[in-house]
Amino acid sequence: MRYLTAGESHGPRLTAILEGVPAGLSLTAEDINFDLKRRQGGYGRGGRMKIESDQVEITSGVRHGKTTGAPITLHVINKDHQKWLDIMAVEDVEDKVKLKRRIKHPRPGHADLVGGMKYRFDDLRNSLERSSARETTMRVAVGAVAKRILAELDIEIANHVVVFGGKEIVIPDGLTVSQIRDLAAQSEVSIVNQEREKEIKAYIDQIKKDGDTIGGVVETVVGGVPAGLGSYVQWDRKLDGRLAQAVVSINAFKGVEFGVGFQAGHLKGSQVMDEILWSEEEGYTRRTNNLGGFEGGMTNGQTLVIRGVMKPIPTLYKPLMSVDMDTHEPYKATVERSDPTALPAAGVVMESVVATVLATEILEKFSSDNMEELKAAVGSHRDFVKRF
Repeated sequence: MRYLTAGESHGPRLTAILEGVPAGLSLTAEDINFDLKRRQGGYGRGGRMKIESDQVEITSGVRHGKTTGAPITLHVINKDHQKWLDIMAVEDVEDKVKLKRRIKHPRPGHADLVGGMKYRFDDLRNSLERSSARETTMRVAVGAVAKRILAELDIEIANHVVVFGGKEIVIPDGLTVSQIRDLAAQSEVSIVNQEREKEIKAYIDQIKKDGDTIGGVVETVVGGVPAGLGSYVQWDRKLDGRLAQAVVSINAFKGVEFGVGFQAGHLKGSQVMDEILWSEEEGYTRRTNNLGGFEGGMTNGQTLVIRGVMKPIPTLYKPLMSVDMDTHEPYKATVERSDPTALPAAGVVMESVVATVLATEILEKFSSDNMEELKAAVGSHRDFVKRF
């Protein structure tokens, strides 16, 4: 399975083409719209979310509610484009229009300046438009299709915020994936410890009042993943490596860890490794899950625990200093729109890219021309692993 996305933040529409989805998967626009709405939610979101109400249009690859095995084309209209018709016009325009909303004061932490250097732009809007987090709309749309595949295979996925701008959220022990999903869904800040809700909202309000932004850490958990996905035989076939690349590719994400992650650097081997157990009912299991469901670049049958760290949004309403491209004189950076935080939305994006990588790996490993074959192949593999 593979996909491409296209479109700009203020362009007419965003598009994704997804190829390799098995035939016979039940899929509707509402399956995708549900996650698109989740991406636009969460406490602390700003003006763009009030403008857009993302709805997908499926224009190929699905007939009568079932995928056909052909490429699936997804479109999301940018309603805000109507205010940018001349600025974002495809055809050439007059010089006075080109100067309108020209970006020449690059924002620290964004792709503006380096993108201009790489592609030789004299208007950094060209960098801004494509590098915008608006692009993640289509990664969420693709991820929603991937999640439909996983659901048919009894694989469940959830995300929640575990660190909010330095404030760590204590997670109750023993929560299942479905419990994490349900608790986080009840929270406007996507946390499972609802006693902290009021405190976190007040913190976000203060950050917004200060004209600043905060980042944090998001956790995605995946249950029901069969053992043996990924491989140790080549560096680029290690599944945790593929997932790490996908997570860090999300706008503003700067790091990823599995299980105890970086904490392992402070512990002894006896405190980290997951002892192996066996029972007639479950087959092989682990006493703990410190490695986050991975051994040797492969899934080991335990719940996947993946954390991504998101830096604070770099666009500030009290802008940082920059340089005027024309004069090279000091100047305050350009301000577009900004939110004090987008952690709950970022969690939806992370959940989506994790689902996409996992679905892709499953479709590579098992016979997958149609869903009937895929479910039979995965079921057979699970039986074999349990008897091993």
